[in-house]
Amino acid sequence: MRTRRVLLALVIIVAGVLASGRAAMAQAQRFTTPWGDPDLQGIWNNQTPVPFERPTELAGKAFFTREEAAEFERTHVKRLVDVIAVADPTSVREHGRPDAADEQNLAIWMDESKVSPTRRTSLIIDPPDGRIPHTPEGRARWASVPSFERDLFGQPNAASGPQDRPLIERCLAAGGLFEPNPFYNNYHSILQTPGHVVIVMEELHEHRIIPLDGRPHVGPNIRQWLGDSRGRWEGQTLVVETTNFNDRMLFHGATSKLRLVERFTRLDANTIMYRLTVTDPATFTGPWTVENALRRSDAMIYESDCHEGNRGLANILSAARAEEKKKD
Repeated sequence: MRTRRVLLALVIIVAGVLASGRAAMAQAQRFTTPWGDPDLQGIWNNQTPVPFERPTELAGKAFFTREEAAEFERTHVKRLVDVIAVADPTSVREHGRPDAADEQNLAIWMDESKVSPTRRTSLIIDPPDGRIPHTPEGRARWASVPSFERDLFGQPNAASGPQDRPLIERCLAAGGLFEPNPFYNNYHSILQTPGHVVIVMEELHEHRIIPLDGRPHVGPNIRQWLGDSRGRWEGQTLVVETTNFNDRMLFHGATSKLRLVERFTRLDANTIMYRLTVTDPATFTGPWTVENALRRSDAMIYESDCHEGNRGLANILSAARAEEKKKD
């Protein structure tokens, strides 16, 4: 009798494993292109309230609870308004601290912002402290790079010429999938053919054409803002390796030796899990990894006229010249 019960238990376990396997296979086949590759196509949004690096107030806390994640999403706009207020103390002195109306105005034109299904407290998941493992040289290099965040957090960039301003202000590079914008323009269109995957980003209309045929990277003398990408399928995951960056991209202070490995895994009808591993021995003490979710959207990607309408950069430089004249 005991042997019969053991055999029955084993049969139930095996049946459960087989059923689970069939369910996973059915889920995978549901998102398959006509030529048999996993289907990642569509418009996807990667905006999130989760900070790139883990803030000091969340040190030692790798995950939100479900309730904490919901509250973090709810208060996202207020935190951004508060940051802007700190970066613009003159406006606070003249008009007072921002109120609920400011939050509503900002929320109207922001993309929907969600915490990843894994409920991480930072986009960086490795190292475990959620911080970029800069070398001293890499940290110094990153500190000298003009960035949007520096202006936002009250440490204005110089404005002697266009080269003093962040790449996004100069319409040169935006980061795209690697690091979402905290405000807007976080939509990405993924298209597939049997031999290529194409990713078009809303910001600046940056686009990447990724071959899947095993061809080698271009030669070492060819350097590009978005690097040179090569893709391959590992089961249901698209793996993209990118090298050959130029020496002006300076992703978090990285050099032209920067190497990125991205992994795209379709979880369900509305979610792709995205992982990015960053390597550059000249800048970081070791590899580090980012995790974020791409959420399916019915939105459209509209034309980006950054260069044609970039009055902001001209105004920043002319305002700096006006300030210099005041001091004279």
